[in-house]
Amino acid sequence: MFNRYSRQIIFPGIGEKGQHKLSQSNVVLIGCGALGTIIATSLVRAGVGRISIIDRDFIEYHNLQRQVIFDEEDIKNQLPKAIAAERHLKKVNSSVEIRGIVADVNYTNVERLVCDADIILDGLDNFETRFLINDVALKYNIPWVYGGAISSLGMMMTIIPHQTACFRCIMPGEARGTVLTCDTAGVISPAPTIIGALQTAAAMKILVGSEDINPGLTTIDVWQGSFHHLETSRRPDCPACLGNYEFLDGRAGEKTTLLCGQNSVQVLNHNIERLSLEELAVHLRPIGEVSYNEFMLHVIVDNQEMFVFPDGRAIVKNTVDESLARGLYAKYIGV
Repeated sequence: MFNRYSRQIIFPGIGEKGQHKLSQSNVVLIGCGALGTIIATSLVRAGVGRISIIDRDFIEYHNLQRQVIFDEEDIKNQLPKAIAAERHLKKVNSSVEIRGIVADVNYTNVERLVCDADIILDGLDNFETRFLINDVALKYNIPWVYGGAISSLGMMMTIIPHQTACFRCIMPGEARGTVLTCDTAGVISPAPTIIGALQTAAAMKILVGSEDINPGLTTIDVWQGSFHHLETSRRPDCPACLGNYEFLDGRAGEKTTLLCGQNSVQVLNHNIERLSLEELAVHLRPIGEVSYNEFMLHVIVDNQEMFVFPDGRAIVKNTVDESLARGLYAKYIGV
């Protein structure tokens, strides 16, 4: 089997021992967009033992510009990103255990999803969930690698709980919402490609037990051709470092979420454990245009497009009005 990784094994930083450690590792990747697809394909090709790919969203044509493992057929089949990623990557490396999980990561499920992880990788597009990951990583002492990309910019950081600065040390919770989004700034594919590659390298260092861990914040601008590394330090008043897990405890967070770059609102309902899409389709057909598969239901009601998932989540398209989204959800799905 190791012949497959021969070029990787002769690299001094990995070797046979490092490759064996990779093959025994358990990775959780949260988010499978531009960053996540780079990370997922790189780690699967590198021979990690197990990878769970968690994403709440489905694939659209504008994703194909930068999300490298998806194709037009996935869109025609209305596949969620996590399922499409699992199917594609199993063809790349059948020796890796790959699980695609269609779920919204929130304070009610994150501990169950990451509890046995050796490392958590950030492939997200929102700060809310990153603060949540930071909390759970510190609570369970799990290393994680932050990454973000917008416009031509990107940044990444390796976080070792209780050793390095954490995410809230460098990004206080009250700062969220004040940064650029892909709605306002767009994104070009080289930015997430490079950041995803750097995140993958950082993860491999941790998994093989390298002592060469670089804990600072790396920033790039691919258009300007700049690359900087900033030293970071723990803040003595950081609530997360002090064990005050506001996001994990559910004291912070939202029931509705604006989705980056999609002119859409996601609505959560933690009272629903499992939803029958078949039964819902029966109820909705008299009032709207409905189609569904085992992964999600698509319906057009009140001139609004909605996607509903078995976990009770819904994504309302073509709006940023959270009140409208909650109202449609209550009217057609339930409260």
